[in-house]
Amino acid sequence: MKFVQDEFSSTIEIKKSKFIAHLVPYSCYDDLITRLKKQHPKARHFVYAYRYLNQYEQIVENSSDDGEPKGTSGRPSLAVLQGANIINSAVVIVRYFGGIKLGTGGLVKAYSDAVNQVVKEAIFENYEKLIQKTIQVSYHDFSKIKYKLQQQNIKIIDQQFDDKITLTIESTEEKLLLFETI
Repeated sequence: MKFVQDEFSSTIEIKKSKFIAHLVPYSCYDDLITRLKKQHPKARHFVYAYRYLNQYEQIVENSSDDGEPKGTSGRPSLAVLQGANIINSAVVIVRYFGGIKLGTGGLVKAYSDAVNQVVKEAIFENYEKLIQKTIQVSYHDFSKIKYKLQQQNIKIIDQQFDDKITLTIESTEEKLLLFETI
């Protein structure tokens, strides 16, 4: 699975209709849709699709045709995200109607093409499930442990200094297991 960390956009034109696709991290979806409606007040449709992992590692997904004929825009857009194995991301397609009706098949193709285009241009990160763990270290060993954590790309989330140092660390399960054996 993969996801985006930045916003990417792409524009295609089909029979005088303009389709502007924006791909963003899911956490930015609400802000994006609000911003696009302000930026494009004359646009006819704001079609969206998103997929994200909830706290139980289940994929939650949704889409909207936003006034286009049922099943011709939101579902095809979601299908592209599913097919590319994209999670924790959202796509919003702004459509300016060009005066020529595309028909249901034409709409499906147009929206799919718009999302495929922005997916081609986007830069993705691979998804890895991160877990947190708390460890305690002595002051004497702290710099050595901190160095080893950096070498393994294990992130220190929190540090508490008492009679011992309590570190909250975050990484993949594999990296944490490997770190424990060092």
